[in-house]
Amino acid sequence: MSDYAKDVLVSADWVEDRLEAFQSDDPDLRLVEVDVDTEAYEEEHAPGAIGFNWETDLQDQTTRDILEKEAFESLLGEHGITEESTVVLYGDNANWFAAYTYWQFKYYGHDDVKLLDGGREYWLANDYPTTTDVPEFSAVEYDASGPRESIRAYREDVENAIERGLPLVDVRSPEEFRGEVLAPPGLNETAQRGGHIPGAKNISWAAVTNDDGTFKTADEIRELYAAEGVDGDETTVAYCRIGERSSVAWFALHELLGYEDAVNYDGSWTEWGNLVGAPIETGDADD
Repeated sequence: MSDYAKDVLVSADWVEDRLEAFQSDDPDLRLVEVDVDTEAYEEEHAPGAIGFNWETDLQDQTTRDILEKEAFESLLGEHGITEESTVVLYGDNANWFAAYTYWQFKYYGHDDVKLLDGGREYWLANDYPTTTDVPEFSAVEYDASGPRESIRAYREDVENAIERGLPLVDVRSPEEFRGEVLAPPGLNETAQRGGHIPGAKNISWAAVTNDDGTFKTADEIRELYAAEGVDGDETTVAYCRIGERSSVAWFALHELLGYEDAVNYDGSWTEWGNLVGAPIETGDADD
């Protein structure tokens, strides 16, 4: 994996070789599974893995926002994670929610965090060890150094991107992008309007991964984005519906390619599609 800009991916073999350490109370290594709910985790998970529910553990339920700094510190400390811990994240949907959690870790200044390449599905499909045991680790104090606002986009940043013609990457399905549907099949609709942010390019989150959920090579990812005019020379804003799929694109751009000006608009279409006065477009980008 040396062709990536940063050492932020680990293989399933790498994790398997360290399962004993992940199950130890020593906080040097921590393994965390992140899913939209915990049902899958309760059925089976990698030995030593902590289970985070993306919605209830990593979201502020009153503000529909990421955790406040104190809540983030409390969550990590309660699960035996220190500022020096190497944290490996993985989850369902080819790491949608794990990538979001990775981004949140980075936002709050945790440097040594990695993704398990391929996520939960890859682990299970290739018969790596699983268990139903829930680990218990000694609580510790966690002191976050963030937030690091340089990797996060807000409404005003999107408005600035529109005005300046900066790259906007919409990672949703073509049907969502065109405004034909408001959410992927089976998921709740979270916006009043369908469509996309003016000027956005529709580059699916899945385009950066292989069929088995592992990430494509750096050269493949670079060529994919370059074909749509995204080369890292300008601030690039990634967005989706609720910020999880765009975290995969942000991870590919910022971490794997090293495009330091890539940012994640975690408000995404849930915010933009409900804003009064915010411009949208429908149909294909070239319509």
